[in-house]
Amino acid sequence: MAFPAVIRIVSRDSPMALAQVDRVRTELAAAFPGTATEVVPVRTTGDRWLGDLALVDGKGAFTKEVDAALLAGAADLAVHCVKDVPADRPLPAGTVFAAFLARDDIRDALVHPGGRTLDRLPPGTRIGTSAVRRSAQLAASHPHLECVPIRGNVNRRLARLAAGDVDALLLAVAGLERLGCREVISEVLEPERLMPALGAGALALQCRAGDTELIEAVRTLGDPDTHRQVAAERMLLHALQGHCNSPIAGYARTAGDGSLSLRAGVFSSDGKRAVNAHQWAGPLDPEALGASVGVELLRQGARELIETSAAHS
Repeated sequence: MAFPAVIRIVSRDSPMALAQVDRVRTELAAAFPGTATEVVPVRTTGDRWLGDLALVDGKGAFTKEVDAALLAGAADLAVHCVKDVPADRPLPAGTVFAAFLARDDIRDALVHPGGRTLDRLPPGTRIGTSAVRRSAQLAASHPHLECVPIRGNVNRRLARLAAGDVDALLLAVAGLERLGCREVISEVLEPERLMPALGAGALALQCRAGDTELIEAVRTLGDPDTHRQVAAERMLLHALQGHCNSPIAGYARTAGDGSLSLRAGVFSSDGKRAVNAHQWAGPLDPEALGASVGVELLRQGARELIETSAAHS
């Protein structure tokens, strides 16, 4: 394939997703001056459905329509949040990840109108979150707080907070920063306090497998450290075979000397049980590290926690 005259970039049509596309367009323009790009927004099942994702085959709810546009030739390049891409199945046949951009903040944030921190919230405070991994960890660390399921894009959630439907929100720092909303954060929660989603803060660029010239160009935008971290995290998810609402969390880090570590946990929905593992890669490649941490979690009983969570979702 010849390099396209106009690179058509497909993405979810949410404000955050379109902000992510703007970043990709900016990086493409810097790397390849004069390159023309065009945005192809699509509405995904996950964006249309505001109920429990498990009821609409949650795996791939935010990616299926994007993948379909790429495969149909309606676009040349897809932008995904890595955490939205199922890891227990291969990418759609005929597509590949060409690059992972330098990772944004992986942490979660508390948004409270009064500026309170998590430890200063009074009993019964209603915290809105759509993530079981967040509510499970909060049930363990702050059982006096109440987690309220809330879905929709960030702006919709902030509107519900303003309307008093909930008293506070847990949201991703990266998403708030991409939307220019960092000022609403009342506390940033370190990963050691609230373990993030695997793939958090990372953007993947996906191409058709046969578009070799475009793949080579897009690859230059990739960040090697992010690539290794994502490889380890996605292999861990693959090993655990979690469903869309599994209370699984974790993150890989690259030390100053380049060595990679992976920390992860699986939780019961009520927060009463948890299994944890933390390993350094050493001689292991990233995928082997992810598999090794996954095996350790399974040895401790992660499968039972995942299946119990699925039964209760």
